[in-house]
Amino acid sequence: MTTETDLVLDRLLDRHGTLFSEELGLDLARNSPSVLFQWLCGALVMSARISHEIAIEAARALSDAGWTTADRMAQSSWDDRVEVLNRAGYARIDARTARMLGETAERAQDEYEGDLRKLREASGRDPEVERAALRAFKGVGDVGADIFFREMQMVWSEHYPFLDRMARNAAKRLGVPETPDTLAEWAGRESYPHLVTGLVRAELKGIDRSRLLETGEGAAS
Repeated sequence: MTTETDLVLDRLLDRHGTLFSEELGLDLARNSPSVLFQWLCGALVMSARISHEIAIEAARALSDAGWTTADRMAQSSWDDRVEVLNRAGYARIDARTARMLGETAERAQDEYEGDLRKLREASGRDPEVERAALRAFKGVGDVGADIFFREMQMVWSEHYPFLDRMARNAAKRLGVPETPDTLAEWAGRESYPHLVTGLVRAELKGIDRSRLLETGEGAAS
């Protein structure tokens, strides 16, 4: 790996490596039913075709409303969920998303007693089986599963090293290694999910290699 590529990877970590779950105030290392459910809801809303800034605000608003567990979300009304999403700027698809959040909460309650750790155990800690089980939730497709497992690989080690499609596209565009094993070897176990997030953020923001190599105050924006 060239010195320049090392610098690109370093700056992806330093400038853009904040996990989306951290933005939501979630500590995935707790691996608790509430944290996992909130992260599932976050993955659901972030997977929609809407800006990631608005999606983050919407996911945060759901938690602020007190719907931090599957049981609490299931007990909320569709009207209330629509109102909260609408206020967060998620207006274009708030009705559909509100319905999917309710159905997802009900499934989490019915199938796993609101505890996604039971999904993991029921899947035998097999990444593909877990992914299929997650996709069974209404509104969680391949993109939503990518978002969920991209950061859950910190805790559910069977997914490490995971590199989703968006991160891989960014790696190719930025001229850095595109294989998870190579990137994981460079970053190390603890930093790898942050590096993958940095790649995703670079893709979302359209950041190119030359910009990452810039110095100065404006370079990190």
